[in-house]
Amino acid sequence: MGDAYVGASTPRREDARLLTGRGKYVGAVRLPGMAHAHVIRSPIAHGRLLGCDAKAAWAADDVLDIITPADAPDLRLPCVSLSPGQRLLSYRALDDTIRYAGQPLAVVVARTPEAARDAADLLDLELDELPATVGIERALEDPAPLLYPDWGTNLLTDFTLGDDDCAAAVEQAEHVVEMTFRMGRVSPYPLEPRGVVAVYADDELTVHTSSQAPHHVREHLADAFGLMHDQVRVVSGDTGGGFGGKEHVYPDEAIVCLAAMRLGRPVSWSETPGDRVLATLPARAAVHRGRLALDGDGRFVALHVDVLGDIGAHPSNVGASTFAVTATTLPGPYRFDRVAVRVRGVVTNTTPTGSYRGFGQPEGTLTRERLIDEAARRLGIDRVELRLRNMVGPDELPYTSRVYQPYDSGDYPLALTTLRDLVTPVQKDDGRRRGIGFSCHVETTGMGPSMDLKASGIQAGGYETAVLRMEQDASVVVSSGVVSIGQGIETALAQVAADRMGVPIDRVRVVLGDTAATPYSSVGSVGSRSLAIGGGALTQAAARLRDKLVAIAAHRLEAAPDDLELAGEAVRVKGDPQSSVTLRELATAAWRGWDLPDGVTPGLEERVSYDPKAYTFAYGAHAAAVAVDPETGKVELEGYWVVNDSGVLVNPTLVEGQIRGGVAQGIGMALTEEIVYSEDGQPITDYLLPTTREVPDIEVVMTQTPSPLTPGGMKGVGESGTIGPPAAIANAVAAALPEIADKITDVPLTPAALWSLW
Repeated sequence: MGDAYVGASTPRREDARLLTGRGKYVGAVRLPGMAHAHVIRSPIAHGRLLGCDAKAAWAADDVLDIITPADAPDLRLPCVSLSPGQRLLSYRALDDTIRYAGQPLAVVVARTPEAARDAADLLDLELDELPATVGIERALEDPAPLLYPDWGTNLLTDFTLGDDDCAAAVEQAEHVVEMTFRMGRVSPYPLEPRGVVAVYADDELTVHTSSQAPHHVREHLADAFGLMHDQVRVVSGDTGGGFGGKEHVYPDEAIVCLAAMRLGRPVSWSETPGDRVLATLPARAAVHRGRLALDGDGRFVALHVDVLGDIGAHPSNVGASTFAVTATTLPGPYRFDRVAVRVRGVVTNTTPTGSYRGFGQPEGTLTRERLIDEAARRLGIDRVELRLRNMVGPDELPYTSRVYQPYDSGDYPLALTTLRDLVTPVQKDDGRRRGIGFSCHVETTGMGPSMDLKASGIQAGGYETAVLRMEQDASVVVSSGVVSIGQGIETALAQVAADRMGVPIDRVRVVLGDTAATPYSSVGSVGSRSLAIGGGALTQAAARLRDKLVAIAAHRLEAAPDDLELAGEAVRVKGDPQSSVTLRELATAAWRGWDLPDGVTPGLEERVSYDPKAYTFAYGAHAAAVAVDPETGKVELEGYWVVNDSGVLVNPTLVEGQIRGGVAQGIGMALTEEIVYSEDGQPITDYLLPTTREVPDIEVVMTQTPSPLTPGGMKGVGESGTIGPPAAIANAVAAALPEIADKITDVPLTPAALWSLW
């Protein structure tokens, strides 16, 4: 039987409610007696809160509670991803030591949002300001203001991956290209802001929140408040985008929960646009010193990179793991005799950094692909030819990189040659300089194997559990711990279930986003894993449920199971459609315990946990066409092309949408987006997202190489689009401006930044 749904561009079932105003967002939660919280944030980047005079605020109308650091001295949140030698493993939700502008210092709760905001202005904060440390390199200078004086340094972690003799291989190579790259700090920008509605009643804390990982939030809140995990319920509903910024619980969110527990009534809080820049974790901020060594034939001998990552004021939930992922993905789709990456995480007086779509991979791709392009320019070798000369071929897969990544399947050269044939240069004579840039990557997807996570210092499991049930009427219910964050996972899981169980897709219901109703998921919808791992679990559960249906039907039809097939909402004898029994008949009998074969239990429900043997590795090749105005430094994207392989495509339209959206975010990193800090640690709040003027038409070609690991052959795709654009665009600008090509190292390439290089 062929699949009716898997591989088809089935319309997103989520859209019917989302486009008609029936989405279940946190901002729409209204509960009787609900109060409203306002978070007071530090106006300085470094210092101490010496006192907080709240008398005037308490006297204001409708004020219900005021929480300061003295009220929550032991409320701490954990660092889940731990790096070797990491000096800090948890942090206070409310701390009187100030380490970044925007740090929560107090919360005012009132009957209305307006009353809470007005009362917040009446708090009198006594602050002792200290010199701020801003900039990763400055933080390592001696002397530099120390964020944690007892450390004696601002270095949180320092470790190396790869070959010990890599540096020697670089020194002995015939050609070495050395460049230093700087990546600006960028921010996730989901349409739905962070928000919480917390209720504490009957010894149970119920939290409605916009989250990518509700079980993650549940266990951290339970531990923070000393509750049993069963006493905390987290409901994420429809999460209006996350991009990594909603993969854990934040200090301000935990304090809102504390307020609900203190008051015994619902408390609501929603992030303001200003809060997002100050408090929602940004990412990408790093400096890379990279060296690419080649022999006389242009063969890659070694890659040696020093990654200096900005942790911000304290390690967030993910700590330095984004920089570690940069290290593990730096080789990309190429062969190297030697690779070594030193990773250092440094604390600064800025907002803590965290997850963002791509999770360290766009940064590594920028460094590697710019080094390759510069090597091609200096050696006079065609850029595509140099890549193909050093690319891992399909006959070499599976292949383990020099930094331990077990690439599973694919055809990397085919992606690049297909891309090369797609690119159409723009021919215009308007005084601007034009160039084409390429980039290639291998993407770590399917964040998985639990023991691999343990070995890498991540305090979480990587498996997913699916519960699949066929009701008496032969309708199907899927329950999974992954969540919907706009990526279409509800539709994709329904497609898998409908095909595997032989029912129309409108007879499938998918339950997500409620810790009281879904199986446990340690990390949720992050790391391009929802379908690869959650869908893998569902595929296995469906196989078991099909086997049970066939066994019951074989007993009823007095036939051998191997002689039966599931088709047309019935199980029938192959070649004899008249000899059949409907799914509804089978389901009714199963739930009633009627006429079951020996050893078969009543009911039709399977629960399967899938813990993958290894990560899956998607891959892609990107190309950008740019026009650069040499008078102003303005870069215009005139064309963009992507070839991507994410294994079996359950829904090609969803995949293409994910890639296009990711490319738009990658364009932002390349050209417009950056949070800049003044020397005293104040963020400049102008944040320029790319618009339709900056994002050109994006041509996407998708190939399919099934993963040999995942049940169903899927790989992840959620982050694919973000990885290639910064490198492809920077390479295109370098091609347009060969006289300064070696200076094209930093992103974003704003007009001012580019103009200053002349």
